[in-house]
Amino acid sequence: MAIGAQAWDGAKLLTQVRGWATELGFSQIGVADVDLSSAEPGLQAWLAAGYHGGMHYMAAHDAKRARPAELVAGTLRVISARMDYLPPGTPDGWQAIEWRRIADPAEATVSLYARGRDYHKVLRSRLQTLADRIAEAIGPFGHRVFTDSAPLLEVELAARSGVGWRGKHTLALTRDAGSMFFLGEICVDIALPLTAPVGAHCGRCSACIDVCPTQAIVAPYRLDARRCISYLTIEHDGPIPLKFRAAIGNRIYGCDDCQLACPWNKFAQRSALPDFDAREPYADASLLALWSWSEDEFLRRTEGSAIRRIGHERWQRNLAVAIGNALRAAPSAAIEAALHERLAGASALVAEHIAWALQQRPS
Repeated sequence: MAIGAQAWDGAKLLTQVRGWATELGFSQIGVADVDLSSAEPGLQAWLAAGYHGGMHYMAAHDAKRARPAELVAGTLRVISARMDYLPPGTPDGWQAIEWRRIADPAEATVSLYARGRDYHKVLRSRLQTLADRIAEAIGPFGHRVFTDSAPLLEVELAARSGVGWRGKHTLALTRDAGSMFFLGEICVDIALPLTAPVGAHCGRCSACIDVCPTQAIVAPYRLDARRCISYLTIEHDGPIPLKFRAAIGNRIYGCDDCQLACPWNKFAQRSALPDFDAREPYADASLLALWSWSEDEFLRRTEGSAIRRIGHERWQRNLAVAIGNALRAAPSAAIEAALHERLAGASALVAEHIAWALQQRPS
């Protein structure tokens, strides 16, 4: 328990926390209780169905995901923080721009959230600064910060704290910002006032379900990660299943389709931080330009980016699939030459995807 825990006013402290959070670039703060027991059956059913795919860490800590007090001893509350990530200069009509990019087989599509600085680094440091400010106000207290880095039910905590509701695509949604935001948490051993959850506002809409290229949203609020393009291009470390390769199109890192189709994202907010400005060349690059990168160039170009986490081999695997799709759409001697050039020195994983790509040329 924090030193002097009886001396501070909870409502006043929460108001201060929200002010500090705004200064640090966060868009919203909520406070959730640690009792997530009602969410455990759904988590267990999801795992039992195998929907987590190769993300074995999801099953390894399944109980702790719904029990923050077991993850961090002494936790009484979880501060849920939202940070919008659309770059400040994002133009109106950005969804239409993204759809046009996806429709151009020669272009490379990187998920919007990954075009700037690695969000793990941005949120973690600012959450820690927020925790430090709380300590300055009330004295030392037990806490731990997380950004997609621990077995926590982030969306469940966000929903219970009023930051948003769980959309049918399983992402958190809020009426004034859609879903284009990151979540971060601070587990604390102080009894901050709880903030009220908000009602869900998806209604009868099924836009996210209908638009998914691989039908990964198998039911409202139920995602089969094994079919999800974000999972296949980022988390999955083996060959991309043949049945999904054509549907991947030119998406080489992640997929935003369910968010682009969501009506609530017309209210998506621009970030207050320059960290999420798109770096070159992720906002406007051809597949062949990225395919030409050596491993050294990949490491140099992805320094400080979330993209580096997949490594050069998966990067090439993903590009090979997208280039194969481009070859099918518009046969090109330059594309074939680029694929053949890399085949000799490719790993077994990449070579198999190159061979598949070459087979996509219409006969």
